[in-house]
Amino acid sequence: MTRRTLAVVSAGLGQPSSTRLLADQLAAAARDELVGRGADVELRPVDLREHAHDVVNHLLTGFAPTVLRRTLDAVAAADGLIAVTPIFNASYNGLFKSFFDVVDRDALAGMPVLVGATGGTARHSLALEHAVRPMFAYLRAVVLPTAVFAAPEDWAGDDGDSALRARIRRAGAELAEQVDRRPAASGPADPFALTTDFAALLAGHDPT
Repeated sequence: MTRRTLAVVSAGLGQPSSTRLLADQLAAAARDELVGRGADVELRPVDLREHAHDVVNHLLTGFAPTVLRRTLDAVAAADGLIAVTPIFNASYNGLFKSFFDVVDRDALAGMPVLVGATGGTARHSLALEHAVRPMFAYLRAVVLPTAVFAAPEDWAGDDGDSALRARIRRAGAELAEQVDRRPAASGPADPFALTTDFAALLAGHDPT
């Protein structure tokens, strides 16, 4: 059985958070699809409100505190990413952008990413296409075709067979398909690892 990991990043600021709720439902849909394909799935939830101070400190100093470093490594080591933000002023919120500003360079290259968002009105749904999707495309991630937006009326009418639920299932299936067709993630690169075997270095040493 192949082991797969999904990082689930949500940038909601409140508790409870509709952003976290959407992230959890997307993660459950993707997990169920992968389990159906014979995978052993681990979900790695990342609630950005818990890392807000560390993210700012990283931006100011250039160094990640220990807890944030572990979180960044977990995201980089995942087979797939689910990223959900509330929409503020027609775009992602500042915490969401700041977190991905400190994600290691190239960490998301080639990684399947499912994007989602929540907002006070369905008119904000286009922010997924003009703001969130381009950001991950710039990071060279593989952004899935289906993006999921949830407005308050979507939750009010969510009876298990709603349009929102159908979109969640479709997005989860797309992520599972992309993750399933790729080799299992090997984890983040060790910046201190030798690129050449030590014995080979000795053999090639010129004492003169």
